[in-house]
Amino acid sequence: MSKGTSPNSTAGLPPLALIAGPTASGKSDLAIGLALALEREGRRGVIINADSAQVYADLRILSARPAVGEMQGIEHRLFGNWDGGRACSAADWAQAATREIASCHDEGAVPILVGGTGLYIRTLLEGIAPIPPIDEAVRAEVRSLAVGDAYAALQQEDPARASLLKPQDATRIARALEVVRSTGLPLAEWQLRREGGIENEVSLQPVILLPPRETLYRRCDERFGLMLDSGAVDEVEALLARRLDPDLPVMRAIGVREIAGLIRGEWDCEEALMRGAQATRNYAKRQYTWLRHQFPPSWPRLESCDYAISRNFETLLHN
Repeated sequence: MSKGTSPNSTAGLPPLALIAGPTASGKSDLAIGLALALEREGRRGVIINADSAQVYADLRILSARPAVGEMQGIEHRLFGNWDGGRACSAADWAQAATREIASCHDEGAVPILVGGTGLYIRTLLEGIAPIPPIDEAVRAEVRSLAVGDAYAALQQEDPARASLLKPQDATRIARALEVVRSTGLPLAEWQLRREGGIENEVSLQPVILLPPRETLYRRCDERFGLMLDSGAVDEVEALLARRLDPDLPVMRAIGVREIAGLIRGEWDCEEALMRGAQATRNYAKRQYTWLRHQFPPSWPRLESCDYAISRNFETLLHN
């Protein structure tokens, strides 16, 4: 996805609305508002999830997945489709989203992509590097290295990638090192060969929600408190009872660790609330920074809480 890509450069192709933003930024409400506006125009909008937590059936509360009443009769897809015992990668999600978007177009509906997981969205639009499966022996060897040793090895074997990473970024360092050792090519070369992206097959109408940070953080605090009052503890208890691999994404979702500590008696409810709210704010901050800088500058950034549908989706609503 070129930094200079215009959202209207593929006019004449089937439409795809995209509403991206950090957690608690108001994405879901805006998406439903857009779908209702389309209905008033005699058209149909379908909301497609692009949030890496909301894909899991096990995280209805902690992912703030819209309840049936909140959907206002608008069809929602890819919400809760994955069991937490099976990781949903960006490639897995992008394949499913591509199918759902094509299905919407076949039905004459407008797909409305909603989420804050930038990697999911970029994989869908740009495609994915066709990296062969990593040799298990190589993976085991790389993962056994201390992060300092792995980083030093990467500086020797793929210095360009190493220069882009922080020395303590264990996950990305290990990934880059295992790719170059297993395939003989650096990660950057594979990324130049991306396959499967749909950005040239749709007329993209994107907006990025970036409300004032103080407003966003207040919403994060309020949201986690409501989650605790709405059954999040029971949700985490059910997850813990399954004894899933702690490295699975569902077990690393925001709020799971904080509530698990409460359940185990490691801290009280007040401490769990404080930890969960802080983790939510930290996550929103990371999303905010990523979304602001990683998508093309031509994409509209809405930096107030005034998400006027008629103004921000005028082209989509009147075509």
